[in-house]
Amino acid sequence: MAVPLYIVDAFAAKPFAGNPAAVCFPDRVYGDAWHQAVAAEMNLSETAFVVPHPEGFGLRWFTPLAEVDLCGHATLASAHILWETGRLAEIEPAVFWTRSGRLTCRRTHQRISMDFPAEVAAQVDAPPGLVEGLGVQPLWIGRNRMDYVALLESEDVVRELAPVMAELGKVATRGIIVTAKSSDPYDFVSRAFFPRLGVPEDPVCGSAHCCLGPFWRERLGKNDLIGHQISKRGGVVGASCAGERVTLSGTAVTVLKGELLA
Repeated sequence: MAVPLYIVDAFAAKPFAGNPAAVCFPDRVYGDAWHQAVAAEMNLSETAFVVPHPEGFGLRWFTPLAEVDLCGHATLASAHILWETGRLAEIEPAVFWTRSGRLTCRRTHQRISMDFPAEVAAQVDAPPGLVEGLGVQPLWIGRNRMDYVALLESEDVVRELAPVMAELGKVATRGIIVTAKSSDPYDFVSRAFFPRLGVPEDPVCGSAHCCLGPFWRERLGKNDLIGHQISKRGGVVGASCAGERVTLSGTAVTVLKGELLA
């Protein structure tokens, strides 16, 4: 039996913007090698695999090289497809069971909100390869359970950054996030790099905002923030902080639907 497969541009209001994710609905249980092979075939930042679960849906995320513990844009894409295809009524929440616990998504008109864990970064010294890879000296460096985050001098410095991926790939981490304060209508800008996962630059990284939300709440004194990821494709992510959780929000557009035959 063919497996339904979709490609969705997440954190995007129009096609060919934001971050593309593949969303796959396997018809039976497959092994890890199959999931990884499909993700490598898709060759996108993330491929999501959605399966039935007694209390909603099981959800796994794979980059072209590895499975990851948390992914925002592919979760947004998965919820979008569940509602768009009628697998789930629009008034129902999309409840996913993942390697990061229960993640709940809700839809209000065309906007999707996602209840995610806050991933607070603590200040650390720069690891070997980080400064060399970025080519600039950060004002502050932090680390959470997944990534390093580096505060840079200005939005222009973030925008013009030309990282050396061979150096960043030496950093023992999932990824490296860079950020700086922005101006209206955005609170901050960011970019995110994951060379060890086969994703040199992630166009719009939702899970990075689980760190960036608390980071900028502390510095700006506000709970509700708007982040602008200034990659080539670009995208906007809402981040509302409440205790140990962050509500991420954005829009999504389906650009492809088909069947996986292999």
